[in-house]
Amino acid sequence: MDFKIGVLAGDGIGPEIVEQAIKVMDAVGNKFGHKFNYTEALVGAIAIDETGNPYPDETHEVCMQSDAVLFGAIGDPKYDNNPAAKVRPEQGLLGMRKKLGLYANIRPVATFPSLMDKSPLRKDIVQDVDLVVIRELTGGIYFGARGRSEDQTAAFDTCYYTTEEVERILKLAYVYAGKRNKKVTVVDKANVLASSRLWREVAQRVEKEYTDIETDYMLVDNAAMQLIQWPKKFDVMVTENMFGDILSDEASVITGSMGLLPSASIGKETSVFEPIHGSYPQAAGQDIANPLATVLSAAMLLESLDLLEEAQAVKDVVNKSIEEGYVTVDIAGESESCKTSQVGDWLAANL
Repeated sequence: MDFKIGVLAGDGIGPEIVEQAIKVMDAVGNKFGHKFNYTEALVGAIAIDETGNPYPDETHEVCMQSDAVLFGAIGDPKYDNNPAAKVRPEQGLLGMRKKLGLYANIRPVATFPSLMDKSPLRKDIVQDVDLVVIRELTGGIYFGARGRSEDQTAAFDTCYYTTEEVERILKLAYVYAGKRNKKVTVVDKANVLASSRLWREVAQRVEKEYTDIETDYMLVDNAAMQLIQWPKKFDVMVTENMFGDILSDEASVITGSMGLLPSASIGKETSVFEPIHGSYPQAAGQDIANPLATVLSAAMLLESLDLLEEAQAVKDVVNKSIEEGYVTVDIAGESESCKTSQVGDWLAANL
């Protein structure tokens, strides 16, 4: 079968890690008889440098014409360190989410048996952890009204949600839980925030439609604590945009490296698959970044195309690379590590 894949490598280590994922996808194509046709497009800081827009219209058109989008990372210190910058790479990411209707970010968190000693938590805490964080992507404080006072001494950001947005993401969470261990944890701050009280009201109504699934409610500060103390108690965690951003990054360190965790952003037009980590500009061009999260994101992309056997083959070869120690410096340490490109070559060859 033939598939159209949009490729948005982005900034920093993005091009390097995406290159390795494409090596693996091409190996999948050769093994299973598929053809992946890639179209590259600009996003983030590199898009600002070349077009003045972090998410150009041409890039949006590429995404709209693709069966799925493989995305690297965005961000550049020259914008991060300039609070007065009028255009920022992150605006491209938010714009892409809004225009493509990417309303749900799916972040699976599972530990690897051979990496138990890499986690900052005790083995008995992290062993057999297998949870999914589902984060709402198009609402909340990241998209609400914001501004500064005329004298620039005060600022505000508005957390805004509609019933429709909350209901949509909750129902998706229940669908995922129905395929897993049948438990949903709704995370909010309903004791303080009006937007969270809306979330809880909608959730209490929606849960009645899924009587075979256990539902519990947790305030975000308590959830952050229990995610470290008892991560195995969670199955599907669903929450609003900013809380999900923070909690999913917290959950990522359970595995021992942020470089191991993939994600999918599910949209009304198409879906985007990306590692959860950032652009890591300090490592750009050094061939040391961990490509496994991006490769596992490609596996999620294959699943979205109903290529389930192919996706499992990718996950199996990633597990094999970890078990055999064919990994980058963040996992292996300085003396035994492989280069980014070497890991990509090894994965493709072993497929």
